[in-house]
Amino acid sequence: MNKIILTSISIIFACNLVFGQTNKEKYAEDVKSVDAIIKAYYDVASGSSSDPWEFERDTYMHSKNAHIIFIHENGKAEFVALEVLQNELRLSERKDFYEKELKRKVSQFGNIVQVWSAYEIRYEPETTTGVRGLVSIQLHYENGRWWIDGWTNEMESDKNSLVSDFLKKQ
Repeated sequence: MNKIILTSISIIFACNLVFGQTNKEKYAEDVKSVDAIIKAYYDVASGSSSDPWEFERDTYMHSKNAHIIFIHENGKAEFVALEVLQNELRLSERKDFYEKELKRKVSQFGNIVQVWSAYEIRYEPETTTGVRGLVSIQLHYENGRWWIDGWTNEMESDKNSLVSDFLKKQ
């Protein structure tokens, strides 16, 4: 009987260690450096249709009032709150979708970082599509970690070769 009780307590304790992690413990590696947070930024958006969305991880990387802006082909800017974007994704069917970073340029002054990142959208991890975009990501360092304060995204088009231009620059 004592053996059963001890075994049960051990199992409960082990489950608490695995499932009782705080977000800080689970995602600490994602926010320890600029490189880590940009890698995590792409990881949360990418995955197969059978992978779960990682909204908790995504939210942990962003500051409370992070701004997200999409620049449309006509030049119009559209602001979207992170929570709204995540809710739209929750309501849609998850499809195979991968964002592959092509090039990154980082500028840092003190605790402020500006990242320019060109990427390609893929529907299979190793198959190129030519669908590319450029994102401007703003970050700050506070309380021992990096935060995404916002990002602005624009897709390349026939009228706008922004990714090709960015890839050519040193």
